[in-house]
Amino acid sequence: MKKHQRRQETEAVRGGTDLTKKNGPLATPIYQTSTFEVTDSEQQVRATHTDMFYTRYGNPTHTVAEAAVAELEGVDAALLFASGMAAITTSIFALVKSGDHIVAQRDIYGGATKFLSQWLPKMGVETTFVDTTEYEQHARAIRPNTKLLYLESPTNPTLKVVDLRKAAALAKQHSLITMIDSTFATPINQRPAEFGIDLVMHSGTKYFGGHSDLICGIVAGRRDMIENIHESRTVLGSCMDPHAAFLLLRGIKTVAVRVQRQNENALRVAEFLRAHPKVKRVHYPFLEGHPQRALAMEQMAGGGGVLSFEVDGTGEDARHLSEALHLFTLAPSLGGVDSLVSLPVLTSHAMISPEARQKMGVTEQLIRLSVGIENADDLIADLEQGLAVVSTTRQHAQVG
Repeated sequence: MKKHQRRQETEAVRGGTDLTKKNGPLATPIYQTSTFEVTDSEQQVRATHTDMFYTRYGNPTHTVAEAAVAELEGVDAALLFASGMAAITTSIFALVKSGDHIVAQRDIYGGATKFLSQWLPKMGVETTFVDTTEYEQHARAIRPNTKLLYLESPTNPTLKVVDLRKAAALAKQHSLITMIDSTFATPINQRPAEFGIDLVMHSGTKYFGGHSDLICGIVAGRRDMIENIHESRTVLGSCMDPHAAFLLLRGIKTVAVRVQRQNENALRVAEFLRAHPKVKRVHYPFLEGHPQRALAMEQMAGGGGVLSFEVDGTGEDARHLSEALHLFTLAPSLGGVDSLVSLPVLTSHAMISPEARQKMGVTEQLIRLSVGIENADDLIADLEQGLAVVSTTRQHAQVG
């Protein structure tokens, strides 16, 4: 873990750039090129392991964005990928081999669950899924051939919080690599490396990009591990486009102010929903009554911009509500300036079995909100009218 030289807001804006006085562009240029010219064969050899050889290996625009993320996370280095799933799959391919074993939380993104449970077994790698907050169960699942402890916190979509110190200590005791999906938290709210986590993954599509206009994955951590993963990225070709990296850099500059506003808005929305008679349960780490609220407030600076809640009704009621909202756009993904609503059974967790969803608590009544930076009063008013529509629809159905 690196020592932070500046505060998060400053790191977000200036962390990846050279601060020495110079003549040149303020904004990082887009090196929109697939390859780089050299003067002679000797230079060609020297360039191979730099960011000015071939963009599948690296690119100067990538380098600045990667440095900015590493600065925010307080780690040695970071790597960009074409998507969040590319970051997950490429990194795990680099870390394990046939015959190895992984211990993973049960509550993780559906795409990661599918990769661990359906794809890796074809390559001789087995995964044991354990209850997310049962750390003794984690310990019992570890075998002599276990190599990786895969985590996510807060979890998608039920917002459970993992005790990062306990997880890191367990992994260290058994010489395991720890990898966490920290997408929901962002480094503005949580820096897992400070708790001993080796690798931090983000779907940069979400909060880092911030405007729902790019696809990106990020892995950050110890330099030796990042270099190992870089080799796999080069072979598998899961690199990011330079123009998308430029958009990512632009998003990173505002991530601190956006996340701070989203923290405030999401907490207010969660408090409103908790008090509503048509809402059965609300999942949000900083909400009073959340089972890991004390832990969340110890590990995190804010609860994040995502929450989920269960309608007191049927899956059909949840669908009606999601379709009745106006400011919350019905769309998958999260983390952007626009508020979004989705049903996890149809989006983030549609690719896994109903039985697996049931173990995670992902019901047909569960609605996930990604709270944006709009006025919180307007967002609450939109939810209020949406819940009223559901109540009216149910009353008409009962009369009929």
